[in-house]
Amino acid sequence: MKKVYSKLYYRNLNRTYYKDLESIHELLIPEGQRILEIGCGVGDLLSSLKPSYGVGIELDDTVANFARERHQNLQIYNANAENIFPKDINTNVPFDFIIINNTLNIVNDVNVLLERLDAFSNSQTRLVISFHNWLWQPLLKLSEKLGQRQPQPPESWLTPGDVSNLLDISGWEILKHGQRCLLPRNIPIVTSFANRWLSQLPIIENLCVTHWMVARPSPVKHKDSSISIVIPARNESGNIASAIKRMPDFGIPTEVIFVEGHSKDNTWEEINRVCSEYQGSISLEKFRQQGKGKADAVWLGFEKAKGDILVILDADLTVRPEDIPLFVKTLLSGNGEFINGCRLVYPRTNAAMPLLNTLANRFFASVFSWLLRQRIKDTLCGTKVLWKNDYQKIKEGRKYFGDFDPFGDFDLLFGASKLNLKIVEVPIRYQERIYGSSNISHIKEGLILAKMCLIAAFKMRFIP
Repeated sequence: MKKVYSKLYYRNLNRTYYKDLESIHELLIPEGQRILEIGCGVGDLLSSLKPSYGVGIELDDTVANFARERHQNLQIYNANAENIFPKDINTNVPFDFIIINNTLNIVNDVNVLLERLDAFSNSQTRLVISFHNWLWQPLLKLSEKLGQRQPQPPESWLTPGDVSNLLDISGWEILKHGQRCLLPRNIPIVTSFANRWLSQLPIIENLCVTHWMVARPSPVKHKDSSISIVIPARNESGNIASAIKRMPDFGIPTEVIFVEGHSKDNTWEEINRVCSEYQGSISLEKFRQQGKGKADAVWLGFEKAKGDILVILDADLTVRPEDIPLFVKTLLSGNGEFINGCRLVYPRTNAAMPLLNTLANRFFASVFSWLLRQRIKDTLCGTKVLWKNDYQKIKEGRKYFGDFDPFGDFDLLFGASKLNLKIVEVPIRYQERIYGSSNISHIKEGLILAKMCLIAAFKMRFIP
Protein backbone atom coordinates (compact mmCIF):
# COMPACT_ATOMS: atom_id res chain seq x y z
CA MET A 1 0.00 0.00 0.00
CA LYS A 2 3.04 2.28 0.06
CA LYS A 3 2.35 3.50 -3.47
CA VAL A 4 -1.26 4.26 -2.60
CA TYR A 5 -0.35 6.23 0.51
CA SER A 6 2.27 8.10 -1.49
CA LYS A 7 -0.29 9.08 -4.14
CA LEU A 8 -2.80 10.21 -1.53
CA TYR A 9 -0.16 12.17 0.38
CA TYR A 10 1.06 14.10 -2.66
CA ARG A 11 -2.49 14.57 -3.94
CA ASN A 12 -3.41 16.22 -0.65
CA LEU A 13 -0.19 18.23 -0.56
CA ASN A 14 -0.90 19.56 -4.07
CA ARG A 15 -4.70 19.68 -3.77
CA THR A 16 -4.85 23.16 -5.32
CA TYR A 17 -3.30 21.79 -8.50
CA TYR A 18 -5.55 18.74 -8.60
CA LYS A 19 -8.63 20.83 -7.97
CA ASP A 20 -7.64 23.01 -10.90
CA LEU A 21 -7.33 19.91 -13.09
CA GLU A 22 -10.86 18.95 -12.10
CA SER A 23 -12.11 22.42 -13.09
CA ILE A 24 -10.59 22.06 -16.57
CA HIS A 25 -12.18 18.66 -17.13
CA GLU A 26 -15.55 19.75 -15.74
CA LEU A 27 -15.59 22.57 -18.29
CA LEU A 28 -14.78 20.22 -21.16
CA ILE A 29 -16.87 17.19 -20.16
CA PRO A 30 -20.59 17.37 -19.25
CA GLU A 31 -22.01 15.15 -16.53
CA GLY A 32 -23.58 11.83 -17.40
CA GLN A 33 -21.16 10.74 -20.15
CA ARG A 34 -19.49 7.41 -20.88
CA ILE A 35 -15.87 8.10 -19.92
CA LEU A 36 -12.67 6.06 -20.21
CA GLU A 37 -9.61 7.33 -18.33
CA ILE A 38 -6.14 6.07 -19.17
CA GLY A 39 -3.88 6.14 -16.10
CA CYS A 40 -6.69 6.84 -13.64
CA GLY A 41 -4.60 6.54 -10.45
CA VAL A 42 -6.91 6.41 -7.43
CA GLY A 43 -9.89 7.40 -9.61
CA ASP A 44 -10.68 10.78 -8.04
CA LEU A 45 -10.69 12.79 -11.29
CA LEU A 46 -12.89 10.27 -13.10
CA SER A 47 -15.34 10.13 -10.21
CA SER A 48 -15.55 13.94 -9.98
CA LEU A 49 -16.92 14.07 -13.55
CA LYS A 50 -20.01 12.04 -12.54
CA PRO A 51 -20.02 9.69 -15.53
CA SER A 52 -23.01 7.55 -16.45
CA TYR A 53 -20.45 4.79 -17.00
CA GLY A 54 -16.86 5.34 -15.94
CA VAL A 55 -13.93 3.04 -16.72
CA GLY A 56 -10.42 3.58 -15.41
CA ILE A 57 -7.26 1.85 -16.62
CA GLU A 58 -4.40 1.74 -14.10
CA LEU A 59 -1.05 0.01 -14.65
CA ASP A 60 -0.21 -0.52 -10.95
CA ASP A 61 -2.29 -3.37 -9.48
CA THR A 62 -2.14 -2.06 -5.89
CA VAL A 63 -3.37 1.39 -6.93
CA ALA A 64 -6.06 -0.16 -9.17
CA ASN A 65 -7.38 -2.28 -6.28
CA PHE A 66 -7.51 0.78 -4.02
CA ALA A 67 -9.29 2.84 -6.68
CA ARG A 68 -11.85 0.04 -7.12
CA GLU A 69 -12.64 0.12 -3.40
CA ARG A 70 -12.53 3.92 -3.17
CA HIS A 71 -14.96 4.47 -6.07
CA GLN A 72 -17.33 1.54 -6.32
CA ASN A 73 -19.39 3.39 -8.94
CA LEU A 74 -16.48 3.04 -11.39
CA GLN A 75 -15.09 0.08 -13.31
CA ILE A 76 -11.34 -0.02 -12.62
CA TYR A 77 -9.05 -2.39 -14.52
CA ASN A 78 -5.42 -3.22 -13.89
CA ALA A 79 -3.93 -3.22 -17.39
CA ASN A 80 -1.38 -1.70 -19.74
CA ALA A 81 -3.39 0.72 -21.91
CA GLU A 82 -1.04 0.12 -24.84
CA ASN A 83 -2.22 -3.51 -25.05
CA ILE A 84 -5.94 -3.42 -24.22
CA PHE A 85 -8.98 -4.20 -26.35
CA PRO A 86 -12.68 -3.52 -25.66
CA LYS A 87 -13.19 -7.16 -24.63
CA ASP A 88 -10.63 -6.65 -21.87
CA ILE A 89 -12.91 -4.13 -20.18
CA ASN A 90 -16.16 -5.93 -20.97
CA THR A 91 -17.68 -3.38 -23.34
CA ASN A 92 -18.16 -2.97 -27.06
CA VAL A 93 -19.92 0.39 -26.80
CA PRO A 94 -17.76 3.41 -27.76
CA PHE A 95 -17.02 6.03 -25.12
CA ASP A 96 -18.16 9.65 -25.29
CA PHE A 97 -14.89 10.88 -23.78
CA ILE A 98 -11.43 9.41 -23.28
CA ILE A 99 -9.13 11.13 -20.77
CA ILE A 100 -5.34 10.97 -20.70
CA ASN A 101 -4.30 13.11 -17.76
CA ASN A 102 -0.55 13.52 -17.12
CA THR A 103 0.09 10.04 -18.52
CA LEU A 104 1.49 10.61 -22.02
CA ASN A 105 4.84 11.61 -20.53
CA ILE A 106 5.44 8.15 -19.03
CA VAL A 107 3.92 5.99 -21.80
CA ASN A 108 6.36 3.71 -23.60
CA ASP A 109 4.95 4.41 -27.10
CA VAL A 110 2.52 7.32 -27.39
CA ASN A 111 1.67 6.57 -31.01
CA VAL A 112 0.68 2.98 -30.18
CA LEU A 113 -1.54 4.18 -27.32
CA LEU A 114 -3.30 6.83 -29.42
CA GLU A 115 -3.93 4.37 -32.25
CA ARG A 116 -5.22 1.80 -29.76
CA LEU A 117 -7.91 4.24 -28.63
CA ASP A 118 -9.62 3.97 -32.02
CA ALA A 119 -11.15 0.68 -30.85
CA PHE A 120 -12.92 2.53 -28.02
CA SER A 121 -14.15 5.45 -30.13
CA ASN A 122 -16.63 6.54 -32.76
CA SER A 123 -17.02 9.79 -34.69
CA GLN A 124 -18.60 11.48 -31.66
CA THR A 125 -15.85 10.54 -29.18
CA ARG A 126 -13.68 13.31 -27.77
CA LEU A 127 -10.16 12.78 -26.47
CA VAL A 128 -9.13 15.11 -23.64
CA ILE A 129 -5.38 15.25 -22.98
CA SER A 130 -3.58 17.22 -20.27
CA PHE A 131 0.16 17.37 -19.67
CA HIS A 132 2.78 19.52 -17.98
CA ASN A 133 4.33 22.56 -19.61
CA TRP A 134 7.95 21.65 -20.40
CA LEU A 135 9.03 25.08 -19.10
CA TRP A 136 8.19 23.79 -15.62
CA GLN A 137 10.55 20.80 -15.90
CA PRO A 138 13.39 22.23 -13.75
CA LEU A 139 11.02 23.37 -11.00
CA LEU A 140 9.05 20.12 -10.97
CA LYS A 141 12.21 18.03 -10.81
CA LEU A 142 13.46 20.20 -7.96
CA SER A 143 10.11 19.69 -6.22
CA GLU A 144 10.64 15.92 -6.39
CA LYS A 145 14.03 16.23 -4.71
CA LEU A 146 12.55 18.45 -2.00
CA GLY A 147 9.72 15.99 -1.34
CA GLN A 148 7.01 18.31 -2.70
CA ARG A 149 6.06 16.19 -5.73
CA GLN A 150 5.58 12.46 -6.13
CA PRO A 151 8.72 10.87 -7.63
CA GLN A 152 8.21 10.06 -11.30
CA PRO A 153 9.69 7.40 -13.60
CA PRO A 154 11.75 8.68 -16.56
CA GLU A 155 9.56 11.20 -18.37
CA SER A 156 9.19 12.45 -21.93
CA TRP A 157 8.78 16.21 -21.69
CA LEU A 158 6.39 16.73 -24.57
CA THR A 159 5.70 20.16 -26.03
CA PRO A 160 2.27 21.07 -27.48
CA GLY A 161 3.88 20.73 -30.91
CA ASP A 162 5.02 17.19 -30.06
CA VAL A 163 1.55 16.16 -28.88
CA SER A 164 -0.11 17.81 -31.89
CA ASN A 165 2.18 15.87 -34.24
CA LEU A 166 1.55 12.58 -32.41
CA LEU A 167 -2.20 13.13 -32.64
CA ASP A 168 -1.93 13.89 -36.37
CA ILE A 169 -0.04 10.71 -37.22
CA SER A 170 -2.35 8.64 -35.01
CA GLY A 171 -5.57 9.73 -36.70
CA TRP A 172 -6.77 12.39 -34.25
CA GLU A 173 -7.66 15.99 -35.08
CA ILE A 174 -7.24 18.78 -32.52
CA LEU A 175 -10.36 20.89 -31.99
CA LYS A 176 -9.19 23.27 -29.27
CA HIS A 177 -6.42 23.68 -26.75
CA GLY A 178 -5.48 25.88 -23.83
CA GLN A 179 -3.40 26.43 -20.72
CA ARG A 180 -4.29 26.71 -17.06
CA CYS A 181 -2.82 27.02 -13.55
CA LEU A 182 -0.13 29.61 -12.87
CA LEU A 183 0.19 28.78 -9.17
CA PRO A 184 -0.21 25.08 -8.23
CA ARG A 185 0.02 25.87 -4.50
CA ASN A 186 -2.51 27.85 -2.51
CA ILE A 187 -1.67 31.41 -1.54
CA PRO A 188 -4.89 32.97 -0.18
CA ILE A 189 -6.55 35.32 -2.72
CA VAL A 190 -3.45 35.39 -4.96
CA THR A 191 -3.77 31.81 -6.27
CA SER A 192 -7.46 31.98 -7.15
CA PHE A 193 -6.97 35.34 -8.91
CA ALA A 194 -3.91 34.13 -10.83
CA ASN A 195 -5.38 30.80 -11.89
CA ARG A 196 -8.78 32.15 -12.92
CA TRP A 197 -7.87 35.47 -14.52
CA LEU A 198 -4.15 35.91 -15.19
CA SER A 199 -3.67 32.38 -16.54
CA GLN A 200 -6.00 33.09 -19.47
CA LEU A 201 -4.33 36.27 -20.68
CA PRO A 202 -2.24 36.23 -23.88
CA ILE A 203 1.51 35.59 -23.33
CA ILE A 204 0.99 34.92 -19.62
CA GLU A 205 -0.97 31.76 -20.43
CA ASN A 206 2.20 30.27 -21.92
CA LEU A 207 3.68 30.16 -18.41
CA CYS A 208 0.94 27.92 -16.97
CA VAL A 209 1.84 24.49 -15.66
CA THR A 210 -0.96 22.63 -17.48
CA HIS A 211 -1.48 22.26 -21.21
CA TRP A 212 -4.75 20.67 -22.37
CA MET A 213 -6.13 19.60 -25.74
CA VAL A 214 -9.41 18.26 -27.09
CA ALA A 215 -9.28 16.07 -30.21
CA ARG A 216 -11.66 14.00 -32.30
CA PRO A 217 -11.13 10.94 -34.55
CA SER A 218 -10.48 11.53 -38.24
CA PRO A 219 -13.69 12.57 -40.08
CA VAL A 220 -16.10 9.89 -41.28
CA LYS A 221 -18.54 10.47 -44.14
CA HIS A 222 -22.24 10.15 -43.36
CA LYS A 223 -24.87 8.61 -45.62
CA ASP A 224 -28.63 8.03 -45.72
CA SER A 225 -29.58 11.28 -44.00
CA SER A 226 -32.60 13.56 -44.27
CA ILE A 227 -32.79 17.33 -43.92
CA SER A 228 -35.12 19.85 -42.27
CA ILE A 229 -34.82 23.52 -43.26
CA VAL A 230 -36.36 25.91 -40.75
CA ILE A 231 -37.34 29.33 -42.11
CA PRO A 232 -38.37 31.80 -39.37
CA ALA A 233 -40.47 34.51 -41.02
CA ARG A 234 -41.75 37.82 -39.68
CA ASN A 235 -43.01 40.46 -42.11
CA GLU A 236 -41.52 38.52 -45.04
CA SER A 237 -44.54 37.85 -47.29
CA GLY A 238 -42.64 38.93 -50.41
CA ASN A 239 -39.94 36.27 -49.89
CA ILE A 240 -41.96 33.14 -49.12
CA ALA A 241 -42.62 31.99 -52.68
CA SER A 242 -39.00 32.70 -53.72
CA ALA A 243 -37.67 30.64 -50.83
CA ILE A 244 -39.41 27.53 -52.17
CA LYS A 245 -38.92 28.29 -55.85
CA ARG A 246 -35.16 28.71 -55.36
CA MET A 247 -34.71 25.75 -53.00
CA PRO A 248 -32.23 23.32 -54.61
CA ASP A 249 -32.52 19.55 -54.84
CA PHE A 250 -30.39 18.04 -52.06
CA GLY A 251 -30.71 14.46 -53.29
CA ILE A 252 -31.98 13.37 -49.87
CA PRO A 253 -35.42 13.56 -48.20
CA THR A 254 -36.08 17.25 -47.52
CA GLU A 255 -38.66 19.21 -45.57
CA VAL A 256 -39.05 22.96 -45.23
CA ILE A 257 -40.64 24.30 -42.05
CA PHE A 258 -41.99 27.84 -42.03
CA VAL A 259 -42.41 29.41 -38.57
CA GLU A 260 -44.35 32.68 -38.71
CA GLY A 261 -43.85 35.16 -35.90
CA HIS A 262 -46.52 37.85 -35.31
CA SER A 263 -46.18 39.52 -38.72
CA LYS A 264 -47.89 42.82 -39.47
CA ASP A 265 -48.17 42.00 -43.17
CA ASN A 266 -49.75 38.94 -44.81
CA THR A 267 -46.80 36.58 -44.24
CA TRP A 268 -48.98 33.85 -42.68
CA GLU A 269 -51.52 34.01 -45.51
CA GLU A 270 -48.70 33.80 -48.07
CA ILE A 271 -47.19 30.78 -46.31
CA ASN A 272 -50.57 29.06 -46.43
CA ARG A 273 -50.97 29.86 -50.12
CA VAL A 274 -47.51 28.60 -51.08
CA CYS A 275 -47.92 25.41 -49.07
CA SER A 276 -51.33 24.63 -50.56
CA GLU A 277 -50.26 25.25 -54.15
CA TYR A 278 -46.85 23.52 -54.01
CA GLN A 279 -46.62 20.19 -55.87
CA GLY A 280 -42.90 19.38 -55.71
CA SER A 281 -40.88 16.72 -53.89
CA ILE A 282 -40.13 18.83 -50.80
CA SER A 283 -42.37 18.32 -47.77
CA LEU A 284 -43.72 21.68 -46.55
CA GLU A 285 -44.81 22.36 -42.96
CA LYS A 286 -46.02 25.57 -41.31
CA PHE A 287 -46.41 26.76 -37.72
CA ARG A 288 -47.13 29.98 -35.87
CA GLN A 289 -45.03 30.72 -32.82
CA GLN A 290 -46.68 31.64 -29.53
CA GLY A 291 -43.58 33.24 -28.06
CA LYS A 292 -41.47 36.07 -29.41
CA GLY A 293 -38.09 36.44 -31.09
CA LYS A 294 -36.15 34.52 -33.70
CA ALA A 295 -34.71 32.03 -31.21
CA ASP A 296 -38.19 30.98 -30.08
CA ALA A 297 -39.24 30.49 -33.73
CA VAL A 298 -36.14 28.41 -34.54
CA TRP A 299 -36.54 26.21 -31.44
CA LEU A 300 -40.17 25.53 -32.42
CA GLY A 301 -39.05 24.55 -35.92
CA PHE A 302 -36.32 22.31 -34.55
CA GLU A 303 -38.79 20.55 -32.25
CA LYS A 304 -41.12 19.86 -35.18
CA ALA A 305 -38.32 18.79 -37.54
CA LYS A 306 -38.20 15.18 -38.69
CA GLY A 307 -34.83 15.35 -40.48
CA ASP A 308 -31.43 14.18 -39.25
CA ILE A 309 -29.89 17.50 -40.34
CA LEU A 310 -31.18 20.87 -39.15
CA VAL A 311 -30.75 24.03 -41.22
CA ILE A 312 -31.64 27.64 -40.39
CA LEU A 313 -32.38 29.83 -43.41
CA ASP A 314 -33.51 33.41 -42.76
CA ALA A 315 -36.61 34.38 -44.73
CA ASP A 316 -35.01 37.61 -45.95
CA LEU A 317 -32.94 35.43 -48.36
CA THR A 318 -29.83 37.56 -47.87
CA VAL A 319 -28.19 34.14 -47.68
CA ARG A 320 -29.17 32.42 -50.92
CA PRO A 321 -31.01 29.08 -50.75
CA GLU A 322 -28.68 28.00 -53.57
CA ASP A 323 -25.75 28.12 -51.12
CA ILE A 324 -27.23 25.64 -48.64
CA PRO A 325 -25.99 22.44 -50.40
CA LEU A 326 -22.37 23.35 -49.59
CA PHE A 327 -23.30 23.61 -45.89
CA VAL A 328 -24.93 20.18 -46.01
CA LYS A 329 -22.05 18.66 -47.99
CA THR A 330 -19.56 19.91 -45.40
CA LEU A 331 -21.58 18.33 -42.59
CA LEU A 332 -22.07 15.02 -44.42
CA SER A 333 -18.34 14.82 -45.25
CA GLY A 334 -17.46 14.99 -41.56
CA ASN A 335 -15.20 17.99 -42.18
CA GLY A 336 -17.33 19.96 -39.74
CA GLU A 337 -19.93 19.20 -37.09
CA PHE A 338 -21.41 22.68 -36.72
CA ILE A 339 -21.49 24.66 -39.95
CA ASN A 340 -21.71 28.43 -39.64
CA GLY A 341 -22.23 30.83 -42.52
CA CYS A 342 -19.67 33.57 -43.08
CA ARG A 343 -20.65 36.82 -44.81
CA LEU A 344 -17.25 38.49 -44.47
CA VAL A 345 -15.18 36.70 -47.11
CA TYR A 346 -16.65 37.71 -50.46
CA PRO A 347 -17.34 41.30 -51.56
CA ARG A 348 -20.72 42.73 -50.57
CA THR A 349 -22.44 46.04 -51.09
CA ASN A 350 -22.66 48.70 -48.43
CA ALA A 351 -26.44 48.32 -48.55
CA ALA A 352 -26.14 44.61 -47.67
CA MET A 353 -23.79 45.34 -44.75
CA PRO A 354 -22.72 48.90 -43.88
CA LEU A 355 -19.05 49.51 -43.09
CA LEU A 356 -19.67 50.07 -39.37
CA ASN A 357 -21.46 46.72 -39.14
CA THR A 358 -18.60 45.02 -40.96
CA LEU A 359 -16.00 46.47 -38.59
CA ALA A 360 -18.07 45.56 -35.53
CA ASN A 361 -18.57 42.00 -36.81
CA ARG A 362 -14.84 41.57 -37.38
CA PHE A 363 -13.99 42.87 -33.91
CA PHE A 364 -16.47 40.69 -32.09
CA ALA A 365 -15.51 37.67 -34.20
CA SER A 366 -11.90 38.04 -33.02
CA VAL A 367 -13.04 38.28 -29.41
CA PHE A 368 -15.29 35.22 -29.67
CA SER A 369 -12.60 33.19 -31.44
CA TRP A 370 -10.31 33.83 -28.48
CA LEU A 371 -13.01 33.17 -25.89
CA LEU A 372 -14.27 29.94 -27.47
CA ARG A 373 -10.82 28.76 -28.64
CA GLN A 374 -12.12 28.03 -32.16
CA ARG A 375 -11.84 30.27 -35.21
CA ILE A 376 -15.08 32.16 -35.89
CA LYS A 377 -15.11 34.94 -38.47
CA ASP A 378 -18.83 35.81 -38.47
CA THR A 379 -20.85 35.37 -35.28
CA LEU A 380 -24.16 36.73 -36.53
CA CYS A 381 -24.77 35.01 -39.85
CA GLY A 382 -28.22 33.51 -39.41
CA THR A 383 -27.53 30.38 -41.48
CA LYS A 384 -26.35 27.41 -39.44
CA VAL A 385 -26.38 23.66 -40.06
CA LEU A 386 -25.97 20.86 -37.51
CA TRP A 387 -27.05 17.33 -36.69
CA LYS A 388 -30.34 17.02 -34.84
CA ASN A 389 -28.69 14.72 -32.29
CA ASP A 390 -26.17 17.44 -31.49
CA TYR A 391 -28.94 20.02 -31.17
CA GLN A 392 -30.63 17.80 -28.59
CA LYS A 393 -27.39 17.77 -26.59
CA ILE A 394 -27.11 21.56 -26.88
CA LYS A 395 -30.69 21.84 -25.66
CA GLU A 396 -29.98 19.55 -22.68
CA GLY A 397 -26.92 21.64 -21.78
CA ARG A 398 -28.73 24.98 -22.15
CA LYS A 399 -29.02 25.31 -18.37
CA TYR A 400 -25.25 25.93 -18.20
CA PHE A 401 -25.58 29.27 -20.00
CA GLY A 402 -29.19 30.08 -19.14
CA ASP A 403 -31.83 31.76 -21.31
CA PHE A 404 -29.76 34.68 -22.62
CA ASP A 405 -30.02 34.90 -26.42
CA PRO A 406 -33.06 36.32 -28.25
CA PHE A 407 -31.60 35.47 -31.67
CA GLY A 408 -30.36 31.93 -31.01
CA ASP A 409 -27.01 32.39 -32.79
CA PHE A 410 -24.95 32.44 -29.61
CA ASP A 411 -27.03 29.80 -27.89
CA LEU A 412 -26.03 27.43 -30.70
CA LEU A 413 -22.41 28.65 -31.03
CA PHE A 414 -21.75 28.46 -27.29
CA GLY A 415 -23.50 25.11 -27.04
CA ALA A 416 -21.49 23.69 -29.94
CA SER A 417 -18.26 24.92 -28.38
CA LYS A 418 -19.21 23.46 -24.99
CA LEU A 419 -19.85 20.10 -26.70
CA ASN A 420 -16.42 20.32 -28.37
CA LEU A 421 -17.97 20.11 -31.83
CA LYS A 422 -15.79 21.09 -34.76
CA ILE A 423 -17.07 24.50 -35.87
CA VAL A 424 -16.32 25.44 -39.48
CA GLU A 425 -17.55 28.29 -41.66
CA VAL A 426 -18.84 28.26 -45.22
CA PRO A 427 -18.32 31.56 -47.07
CA ILE A 428 -21.47 32.93 -48.71
CA ARG A 429 -22.15 35.91 -50.95
CA TYR A 430 -24.31 38.12 -48.78
CA GLN A 431 -27.19 39.70 -50.70
CA GLU A 432 -29.23 42.84 -50.34
CA ARG A 433 -32.84 42.46 -49.31
CA ILE A 434 -35.31 42.36 -52.18
CA TYR A 435 -38.40 42.72 -50.00
CA GLY A 436 -39.05 44.37 -46.65
CA SER A 437 -36.68 45.85 -44.09
CA SER A 438 -34.50 44.41 -41.38
CA ASN A 439 -36.15 43.41 -38.11
CA ILE A 440 -32.90 44.09 -36.22
CA SER A 441 -31.88 47.25 -34.36
CA HIS A 442 -28.13 47.69 -34.88
CA ILE A 443 -27.55 49.52 -31.59
CA LYS A 444 -29.45 46.83 -29.74
CA GLU A 445 -27.49 44.21 -31.66
CA GLY A 446 -24.19 45.77 -30.54
CA LEU A 447 -25.25 45.74 -26.90
CA ILE A 448 -26.29 42.11 -27.21
CA LEU A 449 -22.88 41.26 -28.69
CA ALA A 450 -21.15 42.93 -25.73
CA LYS A 451 -23.36 40.94 -23.36
CA MET A 452 -22.52 37.71 -25.20
CA CYS A 453 -18.80 38.45 -24.78
CA LEU A 454 -19.23 38.70 -21.02
CA ILE A 455 -21.22 35.48 -20.85
CA ALA A 456 -18.63 33.60 -22.90
CA ALA A 457 -15.82 35.04 -20.79
CA PHE A 458 -17.31 33.89 -17.49
CA LYS A 459 -18.66 30.55 -18.73
CA MET A 460 -15.99 29.41 -21.18
CA ARG A 461 -12.69 31.09 -20.37
CA PHE A 462 -12.37 32.62 -16.91
CA ILE A 463 -13.87 29.74 -14.95
CA PRO A 464 -13.26 29.41 -11.17
